[in-house]
Amino acid sequence: MKVMIVVTHLLGTGHLSRALTLGRAFAQDGHQVLLVSGGMPAPQLDSAGMTVFGLPPLRSDGTDFTRLLTQTGDVADDAYFQARKRALVEAVRSFAPDILITELYPFGRRSLTGEFSAALDAAQELPAKPVILGSVRDILAPPSKPAKAERTEQIVLGTYDGILVHSDQKAVPLGLSWPVSEQLEKRLFYTGFVAPNAPDPHPDAVGRGEVLVSAGGGSVGQPIFRAAIEAARKMSSRRWRLLVGGQDARERIDRLSQYVGDAPVTLERVRQDFRQMLPHAAASVSMCGYNTALDILQTGTAAVFVPFDDGKEVEQTLRGRSLSNLPAIDVLPSQFLNGETLAMAVDRVIDAPTRTVAEFGFDGAARSVDIAKTLWERRT
Repeated sequence: MKVMIVVTHLLGTGHLSRALTLGRAFAQDGHQVLLVSGGMPAPQLDSAGMTVFGLPPLRSDGTDFTRLLTQTGDVADDAYFQARKRALVEAVRSFAPDILITELYPFGRRSLTGEFSAALDAAQELPAKPVILGSVRDILAPPSKPAKAERTEQIVLGTYDGILVHSDQKAVPLGLSWPVSEQLEKRLFYTGFVAPNAPDPHPDAVGRGEVLVSAGGGSVGQPIFRAAIEAARKMSSRRWRLLVGGQDARERIDRLSQYVGDAPVTLERVRQDFRQMLPHAAASVSMCGYNTALDILQTGTAAVFVPFDDGKEVEQTLRGRSLSNLPAIDVLPSQFLNGETLAMAVDRVIDAPTRTVAEFGFDGAARSVDIAKTLWERRT
């Protein structure tokens, strides 16, 4: 099969990372994969086995997802959006996929409805119409108005063969964050969680005994890093390693370095071997995005989650609450974040009973491949 995945990450890199994990699963099963990315370049992520085609990139203006910026920081104008739409439609027509997967849309990315709609129209006009699937994480940003949920359902029922929900229905049903009607329920395929294979411990034991502080691959998390520096000063017997992401990582590291002083802190850019470092760490401090949460569950690392909640975001808070009953996991709301509270939370999780490493339920990528193949075989 020829599989095309369309994804645009606007703030962090979580959406792209999950889409790449899906793409690798299809490629490993012997399929030709084209991933179309509309967000900022993220070369640290693994795209092995597939072709990645970049649209003119966009990012959000902080948490304002209605104000989209180009790579140079200019507000994207109509000509820019039209160029993206033309490139995406041409990619659909030239690749002619058997399976077309849109990541998050139509449950999100409404500001990009024009290009997604054009791509879906182009797909349906192909000589052999592809199986069209949506791909969504466990928890979505709830619709602010009933009309948004109704419009999303109309699009799904009118265009999509199914929605891949990357969750365990018994643990986190989509209805926890999104209104699911009887009609929509029939289009949902729960895949289990989408994660790469559990990481092997780092061969050089990098990060052993450290507190690893991360905030994904985007330009967010500065308050977490500032609080971590202060917390490290209070826990001087343990080294803290801060992994800073985003296009402006170098500038952010320079700003943070002004506060380090004699604190036991290492500042560096995000690393490709981050997941391998987790099994060696004394604790992890991070936000509570989908991919990061799964990393923590797969490695059994003690963790303090500071859910991202700017701009009325509730996804990470809901996920954090669902995990907070597990041993060696603490949730620190951002409004209570400072050096003292973070140091206390890290102490608690390090001293907590060891958590059993989760060894099952992470085969959502492989299950997605099976579901897509089944739907395609029924059509052919």
